[in-house]
Amino acid sequence: MSTHLKIGRRQKRGLLAVVVLALVAGCSACSPLYVVRAGIAEIGILRGRQPIHEILNDTTVNPDTRSKLAYVVDARRFAAEELGIDVGDSYTMFTQLDRDTLAMVVTAAWPDRLVPKTWWFPIVGHVPYKGHFSLQSALEEEADLANEGYDTWVRPTAAFSTLGWFNDPILSTALKTDEVEVVTTVIHELAHQHLFLPGQVEFNESFATFIGRAGAARYFCTREGSGPQSIKCHRALARWRDSQVFSSYLDEFVKRLEAVYADPELTPEQKATERLPIIARGLQEFDEQVAPALESLTFAGFRHGKVNNATLLSYIRYYKRLLDFNAFLKSHEGDLAQALSDIKERVRDVSDGFDVIPTPHSTTKVFPRD
Repeated sequence: MSTHLKIGRRQKRGLLAVVVLALVAGCSACSPLYVVRAGIAEIGILRGRQPIHEILNDTTVNPDTRSKLAYVVDARRFAAEELGIDVGDSYTMFTQLDRDTLAMVVTAAWPDRLVPKTWWFPIVGHVPYKGHFSLQSALEEEADLANEGYDTWVRPTAAFSTLGWFNDPILSTALKTDEVEVVTTVIHELAHQHLFLPGQVEFNESFATFIGRAGAARYFCTREGSGPQSIKCHRALARWRDSQVFSSYLDEFVKRLEAVYADPELTPEQKATERLPIIARGLQEFDEQVAPALESLTFAGFRHGKVNNATLLSYIRYYKRLLDFNAFLKSHEGDLAQALSDIKERVRDVSDGFDVIPTPHSTTKVFPRD
């Protein structure tokens, strides 16, 4: 999936139309109308692309936009030259959207088990979320799922990856954060191009979180003009540590819930009830132990939003076993490029990507600060 198609822009647009038709024909588990709408939205994004190098030379463009796009260009170079990622033509273009959010993502799970509802699409396989380019359509789908008895959640997303199939542009929605997050996002999305295991969403996203966060820290702490004493280096390192803190917390939180859901003597209704004090305890633990340990990130969306199986699964997809990923990095003496290469080589021989990552920390709650 990381192979980039070396084709021209017109060919890509034509290919996208073919892909959309193929999706409609082959997607028996999803709505053809939904796929067509998604394809049309993607075509709009591709048609709106502008070469970043042209924008950087255009003094009429907002200075903040040009400054962050310069980071996009350099982060892309860093991913290719320092991490060995095949970046293809991705993130050489920019698309200005007419909205603040790229898409709304709908997720769902049964209230008595930590098992997500999935949607099947060609190429990527089963995925536990469904994107909508309209808030109304996302809320309508959420309402339908809630009526079926699912826990649900709708969240915004600002970036995406087509895994190298198309020349992914950086979107204006991804530039609304600071420079550390811009670089993290670019490296995260490029990591999907480097390694993507169909049907293994938790591994794919947690792997990309690891590469994005650890990569951004390395970028800002070694970049010429920045360095280990710079504010951005400290900020990137703090956010990588914060991500591990939150990951450790979630891993333990989920284990307690799974113990209830696995109890064969409880009915589905009883499991849904028994989980409530565990969730309450988990939120109290966040306030008393996790929040004070955080240095830069706050995870306010998690703490102040609804917490149910759908939201928990949505977060664990991005934060599963990050301490173990970091231990794996340390076992490679901090050489992120070598760790990335080693993971990609090892996953060829396993059915679950996480099998290549040792578990020295998974059974212990850790709030790392070093």
